[in-house]
Amino acid sequence: PLSGKLCPKATHSQGTTASDPRTVSFQGIVDLQAQMKPHSFLSHLIRRAATRAPVLGSSLRRLPGPLASPMRLQQALQPAFSRRPMCSSAPAPAITACTMTTDDERSMQESVEVFAREVLAPRVAQMDANAAMDADIVAACFEQGLMAIEAPEEYGGVGLGFTAACLAVEEVARVDPSVAVMIDIQNTLLITSFMRYGTPQQRERFLTRLCTDTVCSFCLTEANSGSDAFALKTRATWDEGAGEWVIEGTKCWISNSNEAGLFVVFANTDFSKGHKGITAFIVERSCPGLSVGPKEDKLGIKASSTCEVSFDCCRVPPDQVLGEVGHGYRMAIELLNEGRIGIGAQMVGLARGAFDAVMPYLHQRKQFGTAIADFQGVQFQYARAAMEIESARVMVYNAARLKEAGQPFLREAAMAKLKATEVAQSVASQCIDWVGGVGFTPAMPSEKFYRDSKIGTIYEGTSNIQLLTIAKSIQAQYKD
Repeated sequence: PLSGKLCPKATHSQGTTASDPRTVSFQGIVDLQAQMKPHSFLSHLIRRAATRAPVLGSSLRRLPGPLASPMRLQQALQPAFSRRPMCSSAPAPAITACTMTTDDERSMQESVEVFAREVLAPRVAQMDANAAMDADIVAACFEQGLMAIEAPEEYGGVGLGFTAACLAVEEVARVDPSVAVMIDIQNTLLITSFMRYGTPQQRERFLTRLCTDTVCSFCLTEANSGSDAFALKTRATWDEGAGEWVIEGTKCWISNSNEAGLFVVFANTDFSKGHKGITAFIVERSCPGLSVGPKEDKLGIKASSTCEVSFDCCRVPPDQVLGEVGHGYRMAIELLNEGRIGIGAQMVGLARGAFDAVMPYLHQRKQFGTAIADFQGVQFQYARAAMEIESARVMVYNAARLKEAGQPFLREAAMAKLKATEVAQSVASQCIDWVGGVGFTPAMPSEKFYRDSKIGTIYEGTSNIQLLTIAKSIQAQYKD
């Protein structure tokens, strides 16, 4: 097998021999690109290699086996991404800032930016008007690998890290926060729950579906258990005779539930134990007794479905308990702590999208013979807005890097989510002020970004919950 160091001859200046079985011809790369979907991550990697082909000679390195995944293709095309000799033992430059990215992360980010601009953007207004997610967009997100960024390649995922998922969410949110939250929940809550708590059999059976074609919903919130999430009343009773769990109850405000084919449902198996009786179950949409109500008519993120989900004697076999019985509360806390970072990324993307949408207008529109962007009073406002966006972005990716490194990140995640959601609302509101009346109409995306921004301070932990989390962390640090 090939290692990181190839034969001494395999350098940019010398190339490899055409007869070397470890190489693939440049024409082969071109042929491979033709088979890929035009906006896919794989196609993007190939385009990057093709633009840098002159440094390669007539052939490119590849690893044994088919080029069936982004990571294998990235390895195969490694020479195209760097001018260093392939044999070089020099270490890759260390990431010295939390907003710096690896080559893999940058490739993902660039690919998602193209997808969002060319595929998603033309459909955003209509999806918002219809208050419905376009089925073709959902399918395209799966085709791009956006629904399984952290999942291992063996299950059909992309095999990248948590920061890459946040980058993808941010880029999509610059165009449509509704699609961004679908991607975020699928990655940070659902994919993670199966990877971390699922059995090998559950991962094989369900994770593969989540990576390829099945949207999943996270069913925790109820009418009387919002911020007090573990006051939930949904019950799971063991039927000894049938050898099944029977779930009864109703969940509300469940994101992506209209499109979902699978649900992770939190129910209490023993109310005498309080929150320690809460358990997570995997429930198929086809399960008798499960019903999804009509979509809520919301202020913002209208294309993202939010519905009530009811369970009337839903029978679930014991092999569809996710994690251990009674450990659901711990699972939910851990997952939501990570999910907050994803929401922070969504809100940073929203703020950037709102800002980017109005800045060209400020330079074109003139009043009193002067471009609006040239008035010092306006300059101070957009300079401060840009600073706030950057500060929120740094906080989000600092939390993401800490999480990825296995370091404590609870306080940083709460701070990042709180800051990003407040910045999103402030920037989106100011953008309407800067452009005036036209920003109050659908003629510009400003009004949609403004409507979409409000949800950030509510879901996956309200702003007051974030403040409580931060305060408790500070107390633990200073209290005797």
